Formats: sequence, structure tokens, C-alpha cells
Amino acid sequence: GLSNLPLARKLVTIRDDIELPLDFDALVPGKPDVARLAALYQRLGFKTWLEELEGSHAREGGHPVSEAGDELDSRLRGNDKSAKTRVDTVLDEKALDAMVARLSKAKLICLDTETDALDSMQAGLVGLVGLSFAVEAGHGWYVPVGHNYLGAPQQLPMDLVLSRLKALLQDEKKPKLGQHIKYDINVLSRYGIAVKGVAFDTMLESYVLDAAGWRHDMDSMAEQHLGHKTITFEDVAGKGKTQVSFAQVAVDKAAEYAAEDADITLRLHQVLYPKVAEVPALKNVLETIEMPLVPVLARVEQNGVLVDSAMLKRISHELGLRMEALQKECFKEAGGEFNLGSPLQLQQILYERLKLPVLAKTPKGQPSTAEDVLAQLAEQHQLPKLILDWRELSKLRSTYTESLPLAINPQTGRIHTSYAQAVAATGRLSSNDPNLQNIPVRTEEGRRIRQAFVAPAGRQLLSIDYSQIELRLMAHLSGDPRLTRAFKSGHDIHKATAAEVFGVPLENVSAEQRRAVKAINFGLIYGMSAFGLAKQLDVSRGEAQAYMDTFFARYEGVKAYMDRTRETAREQGYVETLFGRRLYLPNIRSKNAPLRQYAERTAINAPLQGTAADLIKLAMIELHAFLERDAPEVLMIMQVHDELVFEGPQRRLAELAPSLADRMCRVARLSVPLVADWGLGANWDAAHTSQGHASGPNQ
Repeated sequence: GLSNLPLARKLVTIRDDIELPLDFDALVPGKPDVARLAALYQRLGFKTWLEELEGSHAREGGHPVSEAGDELDSRLRGNDKSAKTRVDTVLDEKALDAMVARLSKAKLICLDTETDALDSMQAGLVGLVGLSFAVEAGHGWYVPVGHNYLGAPQQLPMDLVLSRLKALLQDEKKPKLGQHIKYDINVLSRYGIAVKGVAFDTMLESYVLDAAGWRHDMDSMAEQHLGHKTITFEDVAGKGKTQVSFAQVAVDKAAEYAAEDADITLRLHQVLYPKVAEVPALKNVLETIEMPLVPVLARVEQNGVLVDSAMLKRISHELGLRMEALQKECFKEAGGEFNLGSPLQLQQILYERLKLPVLAKTPKGQPSTAEDVLAQLAEQHQLPKLILDWRELSKLRSTYTESLPLAINPQTGRIHTSYAQAVAATGRLSSNDPNLQNIPVRTEEGRRIRQAFVAPAGRQLLSIDYSQIELRLMAHLSGDPRLTRAFKSGHDIHKATAAEVFGVPLENVSAEQRRAVKAINFGLIYGMSAFGLAKQLDVSRGEAQAYMDTFFARYEGVKAYMDRTRETAREQGYVETLFGRRLYLPNIRSKNAPLRQYAERTAINAPLQGTAADLIKLAMIELHAFLERDAPEVLMIMQVHDELVFEGPQRRLAELAPSLADRMCRVARLSVPLVADWGLGANWDAAHTSQGHASGPNQ
């Protein structure tokens, strides 16, 4: 108001009556303190300025900031973290024997493979080009075995190299280190080497330290933690159309690149592991969850899953026919033909021809045709609903029915997805190339696609999934007596909760009451607001708020847990899972309300989703060990969030199913029982029909 104007004027007025300790002529730039500037730029991640600083320092006669032995670098980073790697290229048996002797005596062996392909399941067949090793910082070996360009030097035969290394690589008592070492395990497995003693992975050390705070690829980590700019793949292989395969890279260039990879990985481990070890909970996450999971995931990827490509082709054809029918309906509703995949043409139809209201705009100011907008417009006109249906079928067709057959490995006849451990901030695994975790489970089309995931003749698939795992974790973490009792009763949790919330006997709970409470139950996990609940239930915001108020009045422990979690996150800047995994929340104290509110919702969700991720990982480790020991004929072939899928002989799988489900429920003791449902079938969809369940013990 008017009362603030004098203060505002005072704040914007430049004072010109202050006595200063120096005059204008003295205000000239002094000589920069390059060491302090470089340290600051490094800490803040100002890569371009750091490069400019290095360049100007070199032009002025100084040593390059990142060169070995540089005085400035040693003052900045200590020791020789960014020193250039000393390379030994192994081209004869004498050098190979000397290297193997050094590796045999080393306390830790850093290993890296170079191949002709990024897909490790293909790389084992396309070609292993070389191996690199390091056992001390500053030095690395490169053993070329597959460079085949014109004029390439004579290299040791691959069979000879692998035979000399096999015992060492398969020795459980010789600890191994790598950067994303699962890739190397998979590559070498195709050559008959089962790498054992996998003790450390720098990617996972970085991920456990701060999952979302920085990138976990080696090049980024080298700059972040060592101040070292690595030789990149493009530096040695070229870019774009001129890029050659690694087998075509000159051996001397390849040696510098590959030996540096092993050396830098070792140096990163020497920086990162002590930081992990400083926090016992993080050390526990790394050593009891993430590292033991690496060989398990490698084996799951190697196993792969059989897919019926002929069935996918039929489904694709059917989806195409349905899309054509929907397209005709769209043309009818729009009053003319248009390209359904064109946002611009759809804008013109919806907002100019049909005069529908503009509910949201794109960053460029155009009327939005995003899915959430179309869902709202569908209440006013049939065309947006038809467009949404067409888009869903188009996505399924392009992502799955057309693409999955192309992902079948020609040598194995199976699809081998890759599970990424260091992507999701909460600790969840993600599936790539192809992604098998986003196939819809509740739609008819999604179920049809899952029917194409089949077992070979004489074998079946077994699916086991945790039941309502995150809600059970909410009961455990909150300690709410009513929610705990609802789970212990073994009743339908949503019905039991509705009986509490609405104060009616269990048998009198209506379908509408159950639906409302189910929305609240799952909304709790994601910190849903009354506005979000109103939208989901199609009720007024006031009615949704009344539902939530009633819920929290009955489940005071849940409300207290949510408030406590938000407060803890604000105080310490992070939240933890039951097992000590951390998720840092830099925006939890932000003055920007949307950013802060998102961080608060994440603070509630992350311990639940992260603990669920930890539990399924522990289950994979436990079941893999059991199967290797007692039932090697049964394969673990997929992980989809809270579900594990196995393939095995029909009779043996039926015999083991209850035991495997029971083991999944016993990986942790909670205040409420863990429950896992299981089913058997000739395909993945059939295995989703529950035939039994196991229930773990309470605390």
C-alpha cells in the first residue's frame, strides 16, 4: 500500500554520499587468481568458463590446468587426480604375462571392455575389440584383440588373451571394479567367461551418493570429481556419418582412450568410495543391495524373454484396422479429413472450426492439444475422446507391436532388455531397448501384447508380484494403528479403509465409497491434493476436501507421518528409505511455491517408492541365489516394478511357485505382512491370473 512507498523509494535510490576507501582510478581489474577461480568454476560446474580459463592461462605462459604435473592443478585438487594416464599397449605374450602377473598380485582390478556395439548382448557376437585394466592411479593397460583396419599392427589372438585372463576374471576372491560393469559382464559372458568377484562400480557409487544431484557417466564424473576432461569416444572414432567402429580406430589412439577409461574409473573409485563409506547407511545400500544386484541383472538380461513375433504382427494389423475406424469417426466429428498426428491441424479443428474453449497454451502461446487438455475437452465434445483413443492405439502399435519384433536377437531368438540401475532417483530400475515396463496391464490392448510374451514348448511362465506394497509401507512407516489393523485383518484394504472413513460396517461399504477411498489411498503415496482428488473422482473440490478431512481424522498417524516427513526433509535436505537410501531435495526450502510443493510431494513419495524398489531388488538377489543353487533350470527373465517373471519346466515351476513367493515376502520384516500374488501360464498375460499368494511375517 501507500505506507510502503517511502521504503520502496529508499531501496531503489543509489547512494552517492558514501566515503569509499579507494578512488575510481584504483578500480581496475587485478591479476586473476587462477587457482581460486578454477576451483570455484569446478565446484559450481561452470565448464565453459573453466575451459576459457585453461585456455587463457596457457596463452599467458602457464601450464594447462588439466595437464599432469601442473602446479595449479595440484594446488586445486591434490595429488594427481587429473594427471594424464601412462599407457602400456599389450601386443606380445611377454607383455601379456607381465600384465597378468601384476593383475594377480593386485588388491583390486579395474576392468573395461571395448566392443563394436553398444548393446552388450550383441557385442559378444559382433566383436570384442580390446580389454583395458588398471591397478594403480595414473597407469592403464590396453590389450587390443580385434582392430581390423588396413595396416593394423599384429595383435595377440583373442582366444589366447581370454584363456590367460579367464581364471583371474572368474576368481571370486579377486575383487573387480568397473564403470557400469554389468555391460562388461554381459560381453565376456558371450565368450564363455563368467566374471566373479564384482565388488565395486563407480556408476553405482555415484548413484548411491546422490542419485539426482549429478550425472553418473564416467566423463561427467571425471570432470565433477577429478577436474579431468577425458578422451571421448568421438575424439577417437569421429562424429556423425564419418564415425567409424572401434575396430577401425588406430590402436595407439584406442589404447590412450581405453587405458584412460580403466585408470579414471580407478581414480574415481578412490574418491567416491570413501565418501560412501563415511555414511554407514549408504555403504549398506551399496554393498548389500546395488552391488549384489549387478550379476543378477546381468543374468536376467542374458536370459531374455521369448516373444511370438507372428502374434505381434497379427495384433499390429488389428490395431491398424481399429485406428482406421477411429480415423473415420474423427473425420465425421470434425466435418472433414485432417492429419490426426498433426497438433497444428488438430488445433485448427478443435479451436477454430469447433470453437472449443482454449484451456491451456503451449510455451509458444499456441492452444494446447496435450492429453490432459483433450481429456477435459472430451466432456464437451466427442472428437477429443476419439483422438485420445487413436493416440493410445498409435503409441501401442509404434512402441510395441511394430518395434518388439525388431528387438529380437537373431542369435538367441529372444528379446534382451537392459535394466538401468542408475537412472530413477528413487532407486527403481528402468528397462530400455526395449522398455518392457510400460506395457499397459489394465487395457485389453496391453493384455494382448503381454500374450505375445510366451514360454517355449514344455515350459511355462510364472509371475509373482507384491500386493499393494507402497500402501503397506505407508502403514509400516507411519505406524498408524487403524491402517496397520486393516492390513493385518487380511480384508480388502480399500473396503476396510472405507468402512473406517465413512463409519459403516464392512459389508455395507458401497462401490462409490470404496472407489473414493481407493483414490485417497493411492493419492497419499503421491501427495495428491484435494484438487487432484476432485478431478479423479469427478466431484467438487469441497466434496473432495471433505473426503480427505474425514480420512485424516480417522488415520491421524498417516497425517502425522506426512507432516513429520515434510519437516524432516526441510531440516536435513533429504529423505531416506527404510534401508537408508537417500534422495536429496534441493527445492524443499524454495521460495517458489510450485517447486517447493513438488519437493514436498516427492518427500512423501520417495521413501515409499524407494523402499519398494529396495525390497524388489533384495528379492531378486535372494531368489537368484536360490535358483542357481537349487533350480538352475528355472530362469528369472523380467522385472517390472513390483513384479518378477520366471520361465521354467511346467511341473517344476508349479512346485516352486509358493516357495518363491514366500521368499519374496521374507526379505524384510514389517509391522504389516508383505503379500505376494503368483500365477502360472503359457504366456505373460495368462500368468497374471492369480492362483495363489504368500504372506510374510509381521515384526
